[in-house]
Amino acid sequence: MKKTLAALLALCLALCLSACAAPQEDTTLVVGASPAPHAEILEFVKPMLAEQGIDLQIEEFTDYVLPNQALESGDLDANYFQHLPYLLNYNESTGATLVSAGSIHFEPLGIYAGKSQDLSSIPDGAVIAVPNDATNEARALQLLAAQGLITLPEGAGLNVTARDVVDNPHNIEFLEIAAEQVPRTLQDVDFAVANGNYAVEAGILDKVLVTEDASSEGAQTYPNVIAVREGDEDREDIQALVAALKSEETRAFIEETYGASVVPVE
Repeated sequence: MKKTLAALLALCLALCLSACAAPQEDTTLVVGASPAPHAEILEFVKPMLAEQGIDLQIEEFTDYVLPNQALESGDLDANYFQHLPYLLNYNESTGATLVSAGSIHFEPLGIYAGKSQDLSSIPDGAVIAVPNDATNEARALQLLAAQGLITLPEGAGLNVTARDVVDNPHNIEFLEIAAEQVPRTLQDVDFAVANGNYAVEAGILDKVLVTEDASSEGAQTYPNVIAVREGDEDREDIQALVAALKSEETRAFIEETYGASVVPVE
């Protein structure tokens, strides 16, 4: 009887030791992202997170609505595609409570050459494509105003629309379309004001004429963030993701890969 009991105790001890010694399963972190540059940047940090036992899974989205819906419903742990004002506007319009876990990079809007190549000799009646969502259209108009092409109301800030233009000496016609569609219009318009991520996706970086200044109001207001459900911003895996994205290695990768079209933030 004693031998049997001793054998059972020994077996239990062996099983316990084996269980303790067994490697822990990786934490799975599912992040939604726009294909470029967001998903590409996430792919770069994937090995860093794997070293910490975090299995980063990236789901790509090609629009600005579904990633927040998927995050809110719990299908994603985080998403990486939007700037903070867009996130706050989404919360206000839907009643969601998504928050930023960290700012990663800024995507300057740029003016890209289409049928016309020189802003200094813009033709009368030129057609310029601009994003039709409120925040990005205002930035586009501010960029055009900074080039002296139009005049906006004094103090208009980032709430201005094409209807607020007070002086349009070149009789510019604004083609207001979804931000993701803007780069596809280049063959049909004189110029297009496009978001950096969509310019990267479309492969038109060689056509950029000018971008928002790093000290512009847009640069200070619109860094792209890691968005999470409220309360998840302090999760260890989320903080590890943010740290990897803000590392010096990732900064160098962004600068070398995207140049002026994607700018890391502090």
